Amino acid sequence: MSTLIQAHDIPYLPRGVRLQGDRVRGIRVLQAPERALQLDQIGEAILSELDGARSLDQIVRDLAARYNAPVDQIAGDVRDFLTGLIERRMVFLKDAA
Repeated sequence: MSTLIQAHDIPYLPRGVRLQGDRVRGIRVLQAPERALQLDQIGEAILSELDGARSLDQIVRDLAARYNAPVDQIAGDVRDFLTGLIERRMVFLKDAA
């Protein structure tokens, strides 16, 4: 999987894509037009940080602090997860520069 996202990029959910609770199954899903992705706790934690204002680097540091985990490990996991969603056009990027 190629790296599509850099530390300074700002990931966000584009119009029509949102986090949604599935009350019947008691799970969270990422919904997009004509598709949905069931999320685990890690995916939900990552996507709940996407506010369209903070860079990948800021999000990674916040998650690492919250879960008392190594920044390098969190960065790799977040980058891989978001890269898959970028390729599916469920997450977009804007450049902070």
